[in-house]
Amino acid sequence: MRPDQLGDLAVFAAIASDRSFTRAARRLGVTQSALSQTMKRLEGQLGFRLLSRTTRSVAPTAAGERLLATLSPALAGLDDEIEALSQTRGAAIGTVRITTGKHAADTVLWPMLPSFMRNHPGIEVEVCVENDMTDVVAGRYDAGIRLGERLEKDMIALAVGPPLRVAVVASPGYLGDHPAPMEPADLTGHRCIAYGNAHGDLSPWSFERYGRAVTVTPGRGPVFNDGDLLVAAALEGFGILYILEDLVAAPIADGRLIRLLEPWCEPFPGYHLYYPDRQGSTAFELFKEALRESKAL
Repeated sequence: MRPDQLGDLAVFAAIASDRSFTRAARRLGVTQSALSQTMKRLEGQLGFRLLSRTTRSVAPTAAGERLLATLSPALAGLDDEIEALSQTRGAAIGTVRITTGKHAADTVLWPMLPSFMRNHPGIEVEVCVENDMTDVVAGRYDAGIRLGERLEKDMIALAVGPPLRVAVVASPGYLGDHPAPMEPADLTGHRCIAYGNAHGDLSPWSFERYGRAVTVTPGRGPVFNDGDLLVAAALEGFGILYILEDLVAAPIADGRLIRLLEPWCEPFPGYHLYYPDRQGSTAFELFKEALRESKAL
């Protein structure tokens, strides 16, 4: 279809609906002569007649009726969509796609998301929860949320969560059979419950005390890629666990898990929103601002 034909087709639909050039011209605010010229041009371009005219009436031809069967619903749909958009004039519309880990989704993203979606009903939000780091450009995401220390250097990073701490814990039963580690290096001689990604890579256990950073390879034990299973294994006494402290706050409080090496578990920068260095959509800018404001509350 030629770019200029849509308006001509709308004129044809108006004349066919009114069954009159006079009434259609009056409704469209143009002259009958202009409508006649429009129809002559359109039928010439299509190569077939759309309207049959007599001195008393105007009616669609068989070809015109067939075209109207598709054209009329399409034009009505356009009118409905334009009306819907006019109702949201001044409101942001668009889609925001975010990739994030489970813990960040629970503690950083979800607390702000309900109010954001209510305040911006024209913005569609898509959240993909996945444990491994994700290339936001290749995945066609607007942004991701991950720990700041894991981000690529070519990404813009905006802090969106408070500092975090890890906790090293074990059950009383495990510690009844094994001496408690006194420093990180002792962990190599213990059964340790580790987090592993889909490729079989185990997350390192990093510690810091008085500015001294230490990374150790934990002793071999069960490997999971789910936080609930990691905690469950520790509660059952299958080894020592290294995990974000809020995930084990309750069992530490009630004595089901004992905290170890606490002086080596200093706070570190928390979650960051990361995205490429390019202009974001209005929808994403609003999302980013809402996430920033929720951090300050």
